[in-house]
Amino acid sequence: MTHYLDFERPLAEIEGKAEELRAMARTNEEMDIEQEAAALDRKASDILKDLYKALTPWRKCQVARHPDRPHCKDYIEALFTEYTPLAGDRSFGDDHAVMGGLARFNDRPVVVIGHEKGNDTQSRIARNFGMARPEGYRKAIRLMDMADRFGLPVVSLVDTPGAYPGKGAEERGQSEAIARSTEKCLQISVPLVSVIIGEGGSGGAVAFATGDRLAMLEHSVYSVISPEGCASILWKDAEKMREAAEALRLTAQDLIKLGVADRVIPEPLGGAHRDSDAAITSVGSMIETLLTELSGLSGEDLVAQRRRKFLTMGARGLAA
Repeated sequence: MTHYLDFERPLAEIEGKAEELRAMARTNEEMDIEQEAAALDRKASDILKDLYKALTPWRKCQVARHPDRPHCKDYIEALFTEYTPLAGDRSFGDDHAVMGGLARFNDRPVVVIGHEKGNDTQSRIARNFGMARPEGYRKAIRLMDMADRFGLPVVSLVDTPGAYPGKGAEERGQSEAIARSTEKCLQISVPLVSVIIGEGGSGGAVAFATGDRLAMLEHSVYSVISPEGCASILWKDAEKMREAAEALRLTAQDLIKLGVADRVIPEPLGGAHRDSDAAITSVGSMIETLLTELSGLSGEDLVAQRRRKFLTMGARGLAA
């Protein structure tokens, strides 16, 4: 069943009518509705193009959160082979909101890390909706240490509304774990390529995305706080999330201008959820491109360039 966003209601009506016609034809072979259904398909295609040709920042947030959007697990299964997961932080337990391990990418040995939201009610609860606890970030640190020790590039796939703010997580050192994961990203002497595949929320995303290269899917978002949270703080009204989304400059296009993101990965018309295979293939091509760019650099050069990147980040946007 197709899940439509609020702003896609005109599209839902047309595609629904086309499907109804085809359902009627399946029950009555004498009916010839293909010409009418094809006309509706063309109209739906035109509406889809109009809706997505200039999405507002808030609508991009909605697309980035679409439940049918491919998640970390989908990318790992499609792009990586010989994936061997690592579990636990050797301190408290295993966080299922973070998945990662050793794998091969285009026959190149790598370490892959990512947030996993889940794709149905049961898996979303088990994955805590992609909101990692301290043990998730400590697991990521273990993986980055392993990558550094054996000279393996790191690929991180970011998709989280933010780190989990629960009492238990805070008691176990949530902020410290995020800070140490971010620090580890800056310290490792191997290439670190990050891709925002959906939401990049707050420090929970920064802890995986502080790399040599940051790519973002066309309709993904990356911000210090969610639009709803920002609106609640600034205007005491979460319903002002549209204004907050504009002010946060959280789209891939804005972040390219600010020097935060390095590349934008085009999505299929209508978003990654409308053609997951095409979106995953595009992400794979970008990862290969970025790893190739970094492959000739020494560990010392990687660390030095990474440091310069983050010390000068935002300068272009401020100058403009």
